[in-house]
Amino acid sequence: MASREHQQVALTIAGSDSGGGAGLQADLKTFAALGVHGTTAVTCLTAQNPAAVTAVQAATPKFVRAQLEAVFGELPPRAAKTGMLFNAGIIREVARFWQAGERGRPPLVVDPVMVATSGARLLQPAAVKALLNELLPLAALVTPNLDEAEILTGKKLSRLDDLFEAALTIHQRFGCAVLVKGGHLTRSPEAVDVFFDGETGLTLSAPRVRGVSTHGTGCTYSAAITGYLALGLDLSATVELAKNHITQAIAQSVRVGRHSALNPFWREAEGD
Repeated sequence: MASREHQQVALTIAGSDSGGGAGLQADLKTFAALGVHGTTAVTCLTAQNPAAVTAVQAATPKFVRAQLEAVFGELPPRAAKTGMLFNAGIIREVARFWQAGERGRPPLVVDPVMVATSGARLLQPAAVKALLNELLPLAALVTPNLDEAEILTGKKLSRLDDLFEAALTIHQRFGCAVLVKGGHLTRSPEAVDVFFDGETGLTLSAPRVRGVSTHGTGCTYSAAITGYLALGLDLSATVELAKNHITQAIAQSVRVGRHSALNPFWREAEGD
């Protein structure tokens, strides 16, 4: 009998998007595209489509903990990420679980999901303090977009130089590596992100894809980083590969109904 392929495990701790474009659905598709087995701890159910989030039902912190224990009991991940955590209770439970790891927990990528592309708030205001004080100090990497970086730094960011300053500030404040995503700097002809881990600084740029409106880019980007970490790559290499992945997923997006959707399986479309 031929030996079967062994897949590494990645975990997403995130909300469900009923429209399939963001959240843990986007994460699982990205893990699958990279050849990684995806596991989940569902934090919230959302009634959502590309236009709006119409309802949110959060899981209890106790149930989130039960999912984490079940996954780690039989399918210990080599890397994990958080997405929509929604409230302080869930954030604290995830932080407690990470702190309680006797043999150490895998690297944690924190995508500080606060507001949906549609404008809906995905993190309760009271939960921001728990995110900053309890979860970010445990992160291997935090991946804020422009709006989230402004909340983390308390400063308005409008130029490329501001991204470098924000990355430095966030690293100094929380001790984790930082990827500040500059996609919302729409005046720039390129989508530029800045990575800093205290030693290595990288500027990641790609031509801006015009005329494509998608949601789930942040989820897909952070999931790609997590997937590459699960495959054993170091952090600086993962962000470069993930930047290419999200760029191609946007450039080779597909039409779903009346909307554009990211294509995490773009390599298959190219015959790679």
